[in-house]
Amino acid sequence: MQGTIIFVVVFAFIILGVTTILFFINRYQTENAERLSKKINAVAHDLQQVFQHRLEFDEMEMIYDSLSRSVNKLAENHDVDLNLYDRDGNLRFTTQPLLSEKGLAAAKINPVAYFQLTRLNKIQFIQSEKIGKMNYLSGYIPIRDGASVMAYLNVPSFTTETELNNQISNFLVALINFNALILLIAGLLALFITNTITRSFSLVTDRLRSINLGQHNEEIVWEKDDEIGLLVREYNKMVRKLEVSAAKLAKSEREGAWREMARQVAHEIKNPLTPMKLSIQYLQRAIANDSPNVKVLSQNVASTLVEQIEHLSNIASDFSAFAHIGQSNSEEMSLNELLYSLTGLYQGHPGTEIIYDQPERQYTIFADKTQMNRLFTNLLQNAIQAMPEGKQDGRIHINLEASRAGYVTVSVTDNGHGIPPDVRPKIFVPNLPRNLPVRVLDLQCVRISWSRRGEKSGLKRR
Repeated sequence: MQGTIIFVVVFAFIILGVTTILFFINRYQTENAERLSKKINAVAHDLQQVFQHRLEFDEMEMIYDSLSRSVNKLAENHDVDLNLYDRDGNLRFTTQPLLSEKGLAAAKINPVAYFQLTRLNKIQFIQSEKIGKMNYLSGYIPIRDGASVMAYLNVPSFTTETELNNQISNFLVALINFNALILLIAGLLALFITNTITRSFSLVTDRLRSINLGQHNEEIVWEKDDEIGLLVREYNKMVRKLEVSAAKLAKSEREGAWREMARQVAHEIKNPLTPMKLSIQYLQRAIANDSPNVKVLSQNVASTLVEQIEHLSNIASDFSAFAHIGQSNSEEMSLNELLYSLTGLYQGHPGTEIIYDQPERQYTIFADKTQMNRLFTNLLQNAIQAMPEGKQDGRIHINLEASRAGYVTVSVTDNGHGIPPDVRPKIFVPNLPRNLPVRVLDLQCVRISWSRRGEKSGLKRR
């Protein structure tokens, strides 16, 4: 805006200066032409009287020889230079003979002027002529005796352009001084206007920069009904819509969080329930068939059920204290006993054989027992669900061995169809379809990896 205002002022200054200078030049030429016209008419009138007086005594061909004194006196009286041509356009007399002698002036009348006076019968003709690099006005008029032309008079006007240059210089000085004042005022006005506008935009910019979805955003108070006011009204409208959207989003997030928590609870509780039910059914069949080891089997099932119920109780307690759900209660525990207990829990699943290679050495780890139970429960549940429907020779093999100092490896291998390739990048996301393993809860004591072992061997979970 500042540049535009300054450009308009400078452009107006240039246009005004150029048009005024052209006006001065045109007026100067017009005034010179008018003065020359008056002079040539006055000289022609006096010269015509001289011609008529001399014609009473001399012939037309002899008259030019006796006119020199009278014509020079006439030129002095009118303060002009003049050239006199006969009816054929030949120069017969001039008050500037030096120009003719130096070859600067022609011995014939200007052909354009001659054509205008003889063929077009103009009573006067004025045109611009040039000697060397000097331009001047030259006027032509016929000297008549009644209807016949006796001679042609030419009066050049060798006026200098000093007066014109002085007028133009005085005008430009006044114009520059005036426009300097106008330019200063325009610059201050442009600075004031732009500062006012940018200050308004800075206010809107600061408010836009401070907008936060999680806090109350203040509206802008603007009393003027202008373009900035329109922008402010749209900003205030956006702020109000943003608050409504933020409230809806917060409500949606709370509802989503509760739904996610409900799915997590259902997922964690449902996994142990199915093997517990199968264990009880397996015990019922053993009792009905009068199995000889029913007492030992009953004690093992009861012990496993009590332990699983305790884990379910811990899960429920964790979810009841939602703020502490990510905290772990680490303790020394026997990994051998945990895997043996889970193997016995899933032993009664129909169509699937679980083989646990129990090592002779006892492995004690420092971890949260409930989380470890949930971890291996998910692994076994996934292995069972990896079996195709109708498969009766399902086989799950659990192996426990020391890998290197300070680490122990638990391998859970099944002969199912494995994890689909499109799901593998999401295996650590909770509550995926087909109950894929949950995220690792303690990376210091558990590592999980997958490796393919042929088309029929399924997927090995480690």
